[in-house]
Amino acid sequence: MSVLAATNIRVIFGSRVILDGASLSIEPGERLGVVGRNGAGKSTLLKVMAGMIVPDEGSVSIQRGSRAGYLHQDPVLLMDDTLREAAERAFEALHDLHEEQHRLFDQMALVTGEDLDRLLKKQEDVERRIDAMGGYAIDHRIDQVLHGLGFTDAQFSIKVSGLSGGQRGRLALARLLLEEPDVLLLDEPTNHLDIDGRLWLEDFLRNHFKGAVVVISHDRYLLDNVVDRIIETEQCRLIDYPGNYAAFIELRAERRLAMARAFDNQKKKFEKEEQYILKYKAGQRAREARGRATKLARARRDSTLERPIELASLKMELPRAERSGDLVVAATGLGKSYDARDGTRKVLFHDLAIKIARGERWAIIGPNGAGKTTLVRCLLGQTQPDHGTSKLGSNVRIGYYSQTHESVDPSKPVYRYLQDIISKEIPGASMSEQQARNLAGAFLFSGDEQERELGSLSGGERSRAVLAGLICSAKNLLILDEPTNHLDIPSAERLEECLSIDAGFEGTVILISHDRALIDATCDHLIVLDGRGGAEIFHGGYTDWHEKHQERERQRAAAQAQDRRRREDAQRAREKQVRPPKATPDAPRRGIGKYERMKTDQIERRIEEIEKRLREVDGQLVSAEAWSNPALARRLGDERAALAAELEPLEFEWSRRADELAG
Repeated sequence: MSVLAATNIRVIFGSRVILDGASLSIEPGERLGVVGRNGAGKSTLLKVMAGMIVPDEGSVSIQRGSRAGYLHQDPVLLMDDTLREAAERAFEALHDLHEEQHRLFDQMALVTGEDLDRLLKKQEDVERRIDAMGGYAIDHRIDQVLHGLGFTDAQFSIKVSGLSGGQRGRLALARLLLEEPDVLLLDEPTNHLDIDGRLWLEDFLRNHFKGAVVVISHDRYLLDNVVDRIIETEQCRLIDYPGNYAAFIELRAERRLAMARAFDNQKKKFEKEEQYILKYKAGQRAREARGRATKLARARRDSTLERPIELASLKMELPRAERSGDLVVAATGLGKSYDARDGTRKVLFHDLAIKIARGERWAIIGPNGAGKTTLVRCLLGQTQPDHGTSKLGSNVRIGYYSQTHESVDPSKPVYRYLQDIISKEIPGASMSEQQARNLAGAFLFSGDEQERELGSLSGGERSRAVLAGLICSAKNLLILDEPTNHLDIPSAERLEECLSIDAGFEGTVILISHDRALIDATCDHLIVLDGRGGAEIFHGGYTDWHEKHQERERQRAAAQAQDRRRREDAQRAREKQVRPPKATPDAPRRGIGKYERMKTDQIERRIEEIEKRLREVDGQLVSAEAWSNPALARRLGDERAALAAELEPLEFEWSRRADELAG
């Protein structure tokens, strides 16, 4: 049975139809990704399902007792709360239950008989609801989610009023995840997340969250790693595809090819009928021709196939940039730090040496606040480093895409903006109106969109226009600072095409991004900042680095576990050197019985098995699954107590034998 369903939804804004006859059902535990061009109705669909928009037609139903949680782009938060207090508000209902439980205890102390029995039953119900909502073990959950989304302990006490917009967005996501609704409706949850935050969110949604998930995302790797079904919004309708994003790309291509063939076949059939009607409409077969004309008109009215929507192909010739020197940027001993709020000195990077050659593609990655933009400014000479030097090569012409576009004239139409950029950036060059329109079309501005003023465009559309002007401005070094933040997936994929050698761009690229798909598609060198002052130079793409990083982490964890085990063994050996007290008639020896009859190697092997299982149980007890499943937590607790009870006499018997051998 569906946990949430939308049926025949129709939404109209003014004279524009956004959704028309859209239907969607979500099963418990399902993971859905929603994709489509900006403005195609993705966010509208989620808001309808969340009850935030009442559709003009159709209905939304949710399973009785279930709840949907929606991630607001502009979250409502209390400004006087600290960050941690705001996150803890996810458990307000649980706190109310605790207060009700205390009131019941107070009342129970004053009554007897039937009144006491009635209060006991009520208290049992409250206790059951408390256990189902996580009981008392919420502090660890709050800390884990906040840490996973990139917050530090030092930030927990900051007032909400002192948080940036991005931090408030992450806080809203943290609170929603802690609430654990039956259906998560997430509209661009990765907007303010760095790569580590995106990886954590993927793991949480895939392995720990038990409810259903509907996510709008431009992060292709998240869609590949989390969802098992894709819904595409196209021409006011919803098109359903099984599988993740990679499967969707293949299935959509097959579908559109089949649609194109069917459209062409029908068109040829209609043309053939028209020719017959024209040929015989006045002759002996006029009656038959009129009948065919009637059938043709009916077919065109009732069953005409639509031409499948295809993105404009990349047909343009990029202006040739002047050739830069072989060495574009060189830095040695580069270091930068600043005074943090807590009075400490925050080191961004130190002793960094790097050489960027002509035509290379570099990505700078790292946590939010690690100093990625600062590093670029130091490399370009725009910011003075604390230590070291940086130098640009000869004949380097820089094109810089920043996350803000203050210099853009909002009154200019898209095609005129592109014309002006070319004439400004390329001395002596000019671009006709038709050439500018062709360029706009290559960057997915079609028809009337090319006439729109920049000030009336959405953030993603304006970013696309700025990128079009930048890439075509004959620069031989492009600095791209988060270029896909506001781009939909087709626009991001078009940017990847434009940066390819095949498209004619032979310059150098320095990219700051959390978009792993973009990095893999465009860059083959990385500078990885760890947020603690460290920097790693890696020659390869993001996926190659991530796999090697994971292997290093596994090796480090294994070494730490081995070291911890050695310390535990040494401690146990020291403890066993102390002779236990002799047994007395009133205190029989613990070794008597089955353990006394076991061989020493059997005892040692069983001790190792129990200790290993105890570590596994301890790990499970602090997992998200145990928090949300009281029955599992109780079962693990009982198992741990039983293992500990078995371990004690085994260790006593092992120690007794060791003492006998020593004696």
